[in-house]
Amino acid sequence: MTEHELKEAGPERLASALMESGALKTDWLPAFKAVPRHQFVPETIWPGRAGMNRQDDRVTLEGQPDLWWEAVYRDAPITTQWDNGEYTGPKKGRTPTSSNSMPTMVFTMLDALDVQEGQDALEIGTGTGWNAALLSHRLGPDHVVSVEVDDRTAEDAGNRLTLAGLHPLVHVGDGAEGYAERAPYDRLIATCSVGSLPQAWREQTVSGGIIVTPWGPTYGGEAVARLTVAEDGSASGPFVGSSAFMRMSVQRKNLPPTPAFLDGHEWPAAGVRSETTLSPDEVGEWVHMFAIGIQVPDLFCRIDWGKDGAYRMWLMDTGVTSWATADYEKGRSAYPVVQSGPRKLWEELETAWRWWDRQDRPGFERFGLTVDDDGERVWLDSPERPVPLRTP
Repeated sequence: MTEHELKEAGPERLASALMESGALKTDWLPAFKAVPRHQFVPETIWPGRAGMNRQDDRVTLEGQPDLWWEAVYRDAPITTQWDNGEYTGPKKGRTPTSSNSMPTMVFTMLDALDVQEGQDALEIGTGTGWNAALLSHRLGPDHVVSVEVDDRTAEDAGNRLTLAGLHPLVHVGDGAEGYAERAPYDRLIATCSVGSLPQAWREQTVSGGIIVTPWGPTYGGEAVARLTVAEDGSASGPFVGSSAFMRMSVQRKNLPPTPAFLDGHEWPAAGVRSETTLSPDEVGEWVHMFAIGIQVPDLFCRIDWGKDGAYRMWLMDTGVTSWATADYEKGRSAYPVVQSGPRKLWEELETAWRWWDRQDRPGFERFGLTVDDDGERVWLDSPERPVPLRTP
C-alpha cells in the first residue's frame, strides 16, 4: 500500500482487527478513533514484531514514510527511545527505554482497568502519550494524571497531547512514588513492568480501586496483574495475560556479570558434573520462566549460543554464591550439567519446573498476586494456595 493508502486505511484496518480479536471493545472505540495512534508516534521509530520482544532497525517518517505508516498501524509495539535517549541510530542501541505499546496490549489492559465516568486515574509511564490520551478522552483530562521519569519524553508527550486538544497533568518524577498531590485514585495503570509493587501505589488507590500493572520475577516471564485494593490497604487479584514491558527505571535489573561467579577460573572450574533428562529447551518458554522465577526469586539466566542451535544455559543467583550450566544439543536425551557453590541451582530450577508440571502446566491466568505490608505472594488458583518458594 502507498503512504496515502496507509494513512486512510490503516486506522480502520487496525480497529477491525482489534475488535475481531476482542482486544478493542465498543466502549473504547470512540477513543481509538478520536486519538489515532499516529498522532502519538515520533518521526523516528524502531518497529517491533507482534508477540516478540525484538526491534527492527530504525525507520524515519521522512526517509521511509511507507514503512513508518505500516508500522504505526500494525498490531505490534514500537520502540521510540534507546538508552535514555543517548542512542538515536541508525541501527539499535543497547537497552530500549521508551515505547508505544502493542495496541492489543494497550486495549486489553484498559479493558482490565474497567474505568467508569467520574473516576480519577493515575498512569505510571507516559511514554509517547497515547495511553494518557485514550484515558483523557474517556474520563476527561482533569481526571487523568500521568507520571514519566524522563523529562524529554514527558515534554514530547505533553506536546502531542496539547496538539490533540487534551491537557491531562503530566508529571516528571519517579513512577514508584506515584503522585500524592492528586491522590487518591480510583484506577492506577502502569505501562512499565515491576518486580515489586511500590507501596505508594496501594496507598494512593482508594479501597475497592483497581491497579493494573505488568509484573514479573527476576528470572523472566511476565504477566499483567489486576489487583483490587482492600480496606486494609492490601491488594490482590489474578494475572490476566502474558506481557513483555520495559522495566520501571528504578527497578531495572542490574545483574552481576558471569565472570564474577568464576573467580578468575575457566569453566567448569571446580563445578560438579552430572546429567539431566530435563531438556533446557523445555524450561525456556515465557510461562516456564515465570513459574520458575516466582519459586526461586533470586535466580537469573544467560545463554551462550553455539553452532546449529546448540547452547549453554547459565544459571546464577543475585547473591553471587552459586552457578550452574546445562548444555543443550539437538537429538540428545540427556544433557550435561555442571553446578558450583553451596546451592545446586539446576536442581532448584528442575524442582520448580516439575512443580509447575504436576499442577497440569498452568498458564498465567491461573496465577494471582497478593501484596501487603508483609510483602508479595504469588498464588495458584486462589490466595489460599501460595506458590512454594525454593530459595534456601
